[in-house]
Amino acid sequence: MYSKDGENFFIVDAHIALWDARPENQLNIHGKQFIDCFYDYHRNLSPESEVWPYEEYLYYGGQRLMKDLFVDGYVDHAIFQPALLSAFYRTGFGQTEEASALARQHPDKLTYNHCWDPRYEERGLDQLRRDADRFQLKGAKLYTAEWHGDSRGYKLDDPWSYRYLEMAQELGIKNIHVHKGPTIRPLDRDAFDVADVDKAATDFPELNFVVEHCGLPRLEDFCWIATQEPNVHAGLAVAIPFIHTRPRYFAQIIGELLYWLDENRIQFSSDYALWTPRWLIERFVDFQIPENMQDEYPPITVEQKKKILGLNAAAMYAAAMYGIPVPPGAEVAATAPGPAASEASGPAGAASVAAQPSEA
Repeated sequence: MYSKDGENFFIVDAHIALWDARPENQLNIHGKQFIDCFYDYHRNLSPESEVWPYEEYLYYGGQRLMKDLFVDGYVDHAIFQPALLSAFYRTGFGQTEEASALARQHPDKLTYNHCWDPRYEERGLDQLRRDADRFQLKGAKLYTAEWHGDSRGYKLDDPWSYRYLEMAQELGIKNIHVHKGPTIRPLDRDAFDVADVDKAATDFPELNFVVEHCGLPRLEDFCWIATQEPNVHAGLAVAIPFIHTRPRYFAQIIGELLYWLDENRIQFSSDYALWTPRWLIERFVDFQIPENMQDEYPPITVEQKKKILGLNAAAMYAAAMYGIPVPPGAEVAATAPGPAASEASGPAGAASVAAQPSEA
């Protein structure tokens, strides 16, 4: 837990990975392109003191992960969100066996989410059943731009995607994390477009759709969808490191999210090991909307920061997210999830509150 000025912040890092991008695991040139693009994000958005050597970045292992998150990084619980990228890496990019084993060793600190690809059709559904039982899945990470044969992406509202979402619902996998954000070389920009979240969220109201990277650079599209769909949440991975390089841009991002969604549907994510959580948490707790932007975006409160940094993903307010226990002294007063019916809410505020499920 992170403490500052007498306030305790319970931290859930809702988007982490354990990857292997070493040359021996790269299947082709695209494996190198992908990790090099990751490293550019890491190097260009991190403080100089936080930049890793390239060779360490290719593979860091579970021991370093545990130290960076739970010893040095203030994190109380973290959630693996793997991308396999089987077309680029021999054993996959996200390391299923190593990450899931680490989660079994530390169930109080780690949750393992797995992934699926609807283009495997019936065979993949059988695998999903096995994976749900093996990993006791509460959530999944979908990477709609992943390559598969001649296909360079799929959509959440494809017929086979719906079969998988139906199966997830039957199996109790309620939290669907979807990468809808910046393009990563060599993947295609349009395959990460956020528009397909709209239909899926409408048709599966009992699932939580966590849009990782909050749709960037399509933030406006995401916000218009999320204000209408009370089961759509924003993940701050990739968005939050702009707190260092472009603080006014980050103020705009968080200001828009708080306006359209409010603080109950926004989740902190370091996107480790793209970035380490320590400096992100410290800077977010200290962050405030610049005064000359506060006519449009109100100041961020301590209570809002507490929810974003951990309480939302822990399910203090969003019904049936991950059910992570929160120790006494870290809670805030409960408020209804979703857009608030007030002058500070988005245009769908009053209607969206009426559509919200009651709190568990």
